[in-house]
Amino acid sequence: MQELGQFLPLIFLFAIFYFLIIRPQQKQQKEHAAMLEALTKGDNIVTAGGLLVEVVKVEEDFIKIKLNDTSIVKLDKAFVNKKVEA
Repeated sequence: MQELGQFLPLIFLFAIFYFLIIRPQQKQQKEHAAMLEALTKGDNIVTAGGLLVEVVKVEEDFIKIKLNDTSIVKLDKAFVNKKVEA
């Protein structure tokens, strides 16, 4: 029983760490993955570089985006920060 008392503060610290850091980060990753899956043609997004662009075509690992009227480039889905509502 005394051994359990020695580990109780460590267990308590791990519980705090889990609920304050790990769990919210997992929730945020799930929300981001759901946002990526929901992207469609015509959506406006912000890239990791801070560019505001329009989605032209969604592919498996990449997204074709329109930078301006003449430039269409491919962007890795990992570099999409957020979707911007019009």
